Amino acid sequence: MQFDVIRPHTDNRSAALTHLCWQAAYGRTFFPHEALYDRVRERLIDAHRREGRVLLAFTLLPTEIHAITQTAPDDRPGDVARAIGNVVTRWVRGAQRLRGPVLAGRYRAHALDTLDALRDDVRMLAWRPVACQACAAPVHFPYGSLRVACGLAPARGFDARPLLSVFGKSVEDARQALRLWLASKPSDEQWRRWELERGLVLAMNGSAPGLAAAAEVKTPEAAALLATDRDGSVDAALRLLEAWVVASLHHNHPVDLYRDSDPTSARARALVGLLAMQHKLCSAASVARHFGRAKATLSQQMAVCRARRADRRIVATPVRRIIAEALPLRK
Repeated sequence: MQFDVIRPHTDNRSAALTHLCWQAAYGRTFFPHEALYDRVRERLIDAHRREGRVLLAFTLLPTEIHAITQTAPDDRPGDVARAIGNVVTRWVRGAQRLRGPVLAGRYRAHALDTLDALRDDVRMLAWRPVACQACAAPVHFPYGSLRVACGLAPARGFDARPLLSVFGKSVEDARQALRLWLASKPSDEQWRRWELERGLVLAMNGSAPGLAAAAEVKTPEAAALLATDRDGSVDAALRLLEAWVVASLHHNHPVDLYRDSDPTSARARALVGLLAMQHKLCSAASVARHFGRAKATLSQQMAVCRARRADRRIVATPVRRIIAEALPLRK
C-alpha cells in the first residue's frame, strides 16, 4: 500500500505541524471514568475533520493530553486546541464534581519545524506513558495512536497513514522503521528538556522573588541549559554558563565571580548575564541576585561587553557548543 508523505513547512503560506498539550489542574484527572477515554479520543478525531487538518498522533494520560496536529495555511493551531479543550473541560466538570479549574493553564503549542523534530516528538509521546508509569512498554498503552500505527489495534476512525508516511513509503516499511525508531528509550536529560519546552514542568529560579521563582521556559536554548541539571534550576544553568565563560576568557588564575571585584570577574559576570538574556533563561535582575550584585552595576558592565567585538563573538556561541564544552568543567 502506498501513500503520500507529509512534510512540515516553516513559512506562513504552508501547512504547520504543532504539538498541542493540555495539563490537568492539581488534584484533577481528565478521566475520572473509563468511558471518557473514548469520548476524548473521538473529540480529537472530530476536531480534525475540517479540510486541511490532520491528526498525526495523540496520547491520553490521566493528567496530560497530547496531540500532534497539522493545520492548513488559513487555519490556526489555537482554533484546533480550543475545539478540543473547551469540550473536554465541560465533560470533566460534568463527570468530576469538584470546584476549581480543570486545566493547569491554557493549552501549550510547540511548533515542529522539521521532520527530525516531528520524529523526535513521536518518540517522546510513545514513551510518555512509560515515563508516567502507566505501562511497561510503549506498545502496551491502549489510550493513544501508537498501537494503531503499529497495526496492533483497530483504527476506529483514526487514520495512521499520515504518521506512517513520515517513516516510509509503504505501510510495512513504515511500521518497521517506526518500531526501530522507538526502540531507544529517551534519557533523563532528554525528558527534562522535552518537559521544560512544553511547559509540563517549570524552571525553578532561586534568585527570583515570590511566585516568580517558578516560570515556564521561553526558548529551546533555555530548556537545553536547564535540562543539564537534574533539578532543572536556573541557578544551576547560570553556574554552567559561568564555568564556560571563565574557561573562554582563558584566565590563568582561579576566579570567584561571587566575591572577586577585579575587571576579569566583572566582565565574566556581564557575559553570563548577556548569555542568560539572549536565550531568555532569566532576567538581568535574576543574574545580579545570583551573583549578589546590584542590577545597575551589572547592566553597565553588560553594555561594555556589547561594545566589545571579542565579547560579541563569545555571546554568539551556539548553546549546544556551550553545553558540550561546559559539562566537563562542572564540578
